[in-house]
Amino acid sequence: MQSKTSYKADPLAHLRKAMKHTMRSWEGVGLIAGVDEAGRGPLAGPVVAAAVILDDRHPIAGLADSKKLTALRREKLFDAIRAKALCCSVAQASVEEIDQHNILQATFLAMRRAIEGLRLKPHLVLVDGNRLPELTVRAQAVVKGDALVAAISAASILAKVTRDQWCAELDLQYPAYGFAKHKGYGTAAHLAALRQHGACPVHRKTFAPVAQVLD
Repeated sequence: MQSKTSYKADPLAHLRKAMKHTMRSWEGVGLIAGVDEAGRGPLAGPVVAAAVILDDRHPIAGLADSKKLTALRREKLFDAIRAKALCCSVAQASVEEIDQHNILQATFLAMRRAIEGLRLKPHLVLVDGNRLPELTVRAQAVVKGDALVAAISAASILAKVTRDQWCAELDLQYPAYGFAKHKGYGTAAHLAALRQHGACPVHRKTFAPVAQVLD
C-alpha cells in the first residue's frame, strides 16, 4: 500500500527505483554521455540534438526535463552546463534532411552528429526514449531519461534552448508566422498563418499541415 501511494505522489517512482539498479551496472564503465533532442514535433525548422558528459566534481543543481522548467531557468542552466560539463556538443539535422529521410531518421542523424562532436569519447551513451540511432559506441535507451538521468536532462536543456534561440531569430526573418511564440508547433495561430501566407522555406514540406497548404 505504501509503495502505491508513493507512486501516486511521484509517477516516476518505479522508474527511479529501476534506474538505481541500472546505475550500479554502469559504475566504473568510464565517461557517460547523455543525449536528447528538441524539435521532432514542430512543422518548421531543424531537429536539434545535444550530447553532454557531466563532471562529477562540479555537479549542477536543478537539472530536470527541459519541458518542466521555465524559459528563464533553462537559460540559466544552459550557461551552467556549458561552463561546468566536461564537454558538450549540439548538432542538428536540417529541414531538407527531415523531408528527405523522415523525422525519426533525421533525429538519429542529429544525435550521431552531436555524439561525434564531443571532445571526449564516451564509454557509454544514454539516449532519451526507447529507440537508438546506429552508433559506434556502447549505448542504451532510457525511457523518461530526461527526468531520470542528469546527463540526459542537461542534453535536453541544451537542445531546447538552442532550438528556441533559432526560433527567435527566425521570427525576425519571417514575422508573419509567430515562430518566437509557438516555436514551430502546429498551434491554431501557426496553422492560420500557414493558410494565409503559405509555407516559407523553413517549413517541413512532408508534414501534413504544410503539405496540405502546398497542395
